[in-house]
Amino acid sequence: MTITFWLIAAAMTIVVLGFLLYPLLKKTAGAGVEREKTLPVYRQQFSELEQDRSSGLLSDEQYRQARQELERRLLEETSSTTEPASAISGQLVNVKFVALTLVLLIPSASGVLYWTLGNPAAMTHPAASPMAAQGGAGDERQMMEGLNTLMERLKKKLEQNPNDATGWAMLARSYMAMERYADAVPAFDKAFKLNPNDADMLADYADALGIHQGRKLEGKPETMIQKALKVDPNHVKALMLAGTIAYNRKDFSLAVKDWERARASLPPDSDPEYSEQITAAIGDAKQRMGGAPMMAATNAPRASSAMPADHPPVKKAGASHAITGKVVLGPGMAGKTLPDTLFVFAKDVAGPPMPVSIVRASKKDLPFTFRLDDSTSPMPSRKLSDIQTVVIVARLSKSGQAMPGSGDLEGMSQPITPGTENITVVIDRERP
Repeated sequence: MTITFWLIAAAMTIVVLGFLLYPLLKKTAGAGVEREKTLPVYRQQFSELEQDRSSGLLSDEQYRQARQELERRLLEETSSTTEPASAISGQLVNVKFVALTLVLLIPSASGVLYWTLGNPAAMTHPAASPMAAQGGAGDERQMMEGLNTLMERLKKKLEQNPNDATGWAMLARSYMAMERYADAVPAFDKAFKLNPNDADMLADYADALGIHQGRKLEGKPETMIQKALKVDPNHVKALMLAGTIAYNRKDFSLAVKDWERARASLPPDSDPEYSEQITAAIGDAKQRMGGAPMMAATNAPRASSAMPADHPPVKKAGASHAITGKVVLGPGMAGKTLPDTLFVFAKDVAGPPMPVSIVRASKKDLPFTFRLDDSTSPMPSRKLSDIQTVVIVARLSKSGQAMPGSGDLEGMSQPITPGTENITVVIDRERP
């Protein structure tokens, strides 16, 4: 290691910091003036959107997309200001603090990366532990503390301007994203009182209420769902929640009706897998209409599909809600033609049939090692960590879709709790 190397490294670091800090610090000088110019523009744009929807120039879907884009841009604008904002939202980021952080972080991170990735001996190091690969619990805790601080700053600004319905809805959705449902509910309530005719907000409010009261949608959540459907009869999320209520009441014909309307109302650019999950739910509800028992009884696992007795699952106290394990073929599958597409998913044993977490693979990946967690949940509002007991299903699908079909090869685990590790699911039967 020569002094020349260190001089070059230091010079490059200074150049990089210069490129990052100059526009950042320069921007703060005119941030207050710029904010005064931009906030009235956003108010006008929100007002114009409402007028366009009322006059029929925008469909509900176009209105939702345009409003979400405005909210995103608004949050970015208010996050970069350095002056107190009494309208719409408040300061989320201290630019000088960011600059200082960059000055400290970039040289430190560069040194750490060099000593690990730049060191030729690092190529022979053993594989890092899962905790090390994910940055460690300390990093995650610091990130969450930072996000919580930002939310509290936004809340204080909204308390200074309590009549901002859009701001309260943004805060509530941010709380939901952080799984702070107890905080999301009062924020949604404030938004509802200020703007009771926003279908998106009403559906999200119902979702937060349902999760907060133990995943029960009866009562006030159902009232909010009906209000959302009164505003927008084809609102996808409200229809999905309404179908869930009907399914739990064993009114399967109504559940099918609601979910079919939801599927028909999906935007053209929606994720195809989401449509497949709705289709699977519809198929399950139609089976119940024919007199089949509820899911927990129908899907009672067979011993050959569960884990071997000498390899019990392990659930770590205080661990994450991720479920890990592997999928293998049973002896009876030898010689069979295997479908190409493999789905591994978790289902709530006491709720609607839609998977709460799902991954897709191929038959060539068998034996397949999987991990299911909140990041693989198809619906952000219904996550694996919210469910008490699930079963893990492995399905080789002939159609290439998650919906079950004749000739699919399947296996199922015992009922387990999120956080269980090292399970084995054996694919050992063919659907008739």
